Amino acid sequence: MKALVYHGPHRKEWEDVPDPVIHGPADAIVRMEATTITGTDLHILKGDAPSVPVGRILGHEGVGVVTEVGPECRKVRVGDVVIISSITKCMGCDSCLSGLTSYCKTLGGIGWVFGHLIDGTQAEYVRVPFADNGLVPLPRGVTVEQGTVLSDMLPTGYEIGVLYGGVGEGDEVAVIGAGPAGLASIMTAGALGASRIIAVDRNDYRLERALRCGATDTVRVADGVDLGAAVRALSRDGLGVDVAVETVGLPRTYAEALDTIRPGGRVANAGVHGKPAVFPPDRDWIANLTVMTGLDSQAEEPDLLERIADREIDPAKLVTHRFPFARILDAYEVLGNADARRAIRVIVGSGK
Repeated sequence: MKALVYHGPHRKEWEDVPDPVIHGPADAIVRMEATTITGTDLHILKGDAPSVPVGRILGHEGVGVVTEVGPECRKVRVGDVVIISSITKCMGCDSCLSGLTSYCKTLGGIGWVFGHLIDGTQAEYVRVPFADNGLVPLPRGVTVEQGTVLSDMLPTGYEIGVLYGGVGEGDEVAVIGAGPAGLASIMTAGALGASRIIAVDRNDYRLERALRCGATDTVRVADGVDLGAAVRALSRDGLGVDVAVETVGLPRTYAEALDTIRPGGRVANAGVHGKPAVFPPDRDWIANLTVMTGLDSQAEEPDLLERIADREIDPAKLVTHRFPFARILDAYEVLGNADARRAIRVIVGSGK
């Protein structure tokens, strides 16, 4: 088969590799219909993830058709069209049973294995361990593109951003960063009843997309702009928003999130940080703040599928570019230059 193979920092190829085979009795093989490229893949290619070995097939999201199952698979059947969860879980260890599927002990304490510890989904076929737990049937009325976005990005924005932030009816929310995770947070915060959603970004195109996804207001990052003051000025009494969702992963944007919230407010950190960020307790101890962060568990997929089927949300709005598998290197070039190419979510598929 063909697959996108990592050959070390800044090196990748779409090349011939052996077809995957069943390793364990709970495995399944899936023929990929669509996958996508994420910021995580770009970080790996920069050399930021030394745990990813040379020769690894990248990717951890997608939709496909089951072509083979192991003898212990009870739910998954050959011919099923399925969403591949980015988090693999055994559902038998203490972590999985407590809801922390992202830290499955059977897998060594981490549920992110595709494109990391085992070969991933940017390929014509993929092996899925614990397939009964990691493959979600694609319901009628939910498209392949919607299902692909649901593999990882949409649950991250929803679970780590919106649910960890405790967004509820009537809340005012600021989303720092209008990239894929930020747009997913905006879209799902509206579905939970947020009364005002303020998108913060430096890119006009992303702010335009944010309005299409449900933002009520935008604040553009620019030199000399006090973002905290600008967001607080939009809040109901000038004291700040109820929830700030940070999706960028920079010390500056984390500080900005803290600057936007009111006393008793909540910060949900969904961004992946490469450097330490400062929480100033000398300033904020008196503000009764709650700060949450984490790795999504994919436990919210049924809820999100229902919202998609009921047309409360449409994650396909986040897809800006589509490529066939044979042009996956072009897809990487587009996402690697996202600002110039106006890229949010790139879909790579067999039928494009």
